[in-house]
Amino acid sequence: MLLWVGLGNPEPGMARHRHNIGFMALDVIADRHGFTPWRQRFRAAISDGTIDGVKIVALKPLTYMNDSGSAVQSAVGFFKLPPEAITVFHDDIDLAPGKVRVKRGGGAAGHNGLRSIDRCLGAPDYWRVRLGIGHPQDKSRVTSHVLGNFTSNEEDWLIPMLEAVSKSIRLLLEGKPEDFMTKVALLTKDIS
Repeated sequence: MLLWVGLGNPEPGMARHRHNIGFMALDVIADRHGFTPWRQRFRAAISDGTIDGVKIVALKPLTYMNDSGSAVQSAVGFFKLPPEAITVFHDDIDLAPGKVRVKRGGGAAGHNGLRSIDRCLGAPDYWRVRLGIGHPQDKSRVTSHVLGNFTSNEEDWLIPMLEAVSKSIRLLLEGKPEDFMTKVALLTKDIS
């Protein structure tokens, strides 16, 4: 069994924020692969399904970004999952808009959701799917950038990128992160 965590903030008015791209990715994956309707558990919205015989629980913490780890910790404890069974989908300002990178472990790079998960799990050795939202080029504008809504121009790359992630997700399941990134890049090569 795997736990896929999307990071975001739960307020309806924040649904289109760049910071909520992790929630958006899980929504597209759950919809494409026929997961159950979202319900509340572990201080989160959860949905589950099976892809190629692998049971997956999708989790969107409803605790706000800074406390995402508490919801993740509850689910991990209940299902008794090791860190390598966890994949976190999150926004990354250090990646160009629409770019996707996967890595295991590493630092939080200033991301409060990752910092909270690291603190609650006691180890950063889980998988991360980094979803590029771009940097505003001015440090004083970072907060307003991540907490701002995607513009209609940005949706030109956002929607195809989320679809590409969903279409390519089987490669991640198979333990082929490089192939996953390559396929996403191929599916989105005309949008960046």
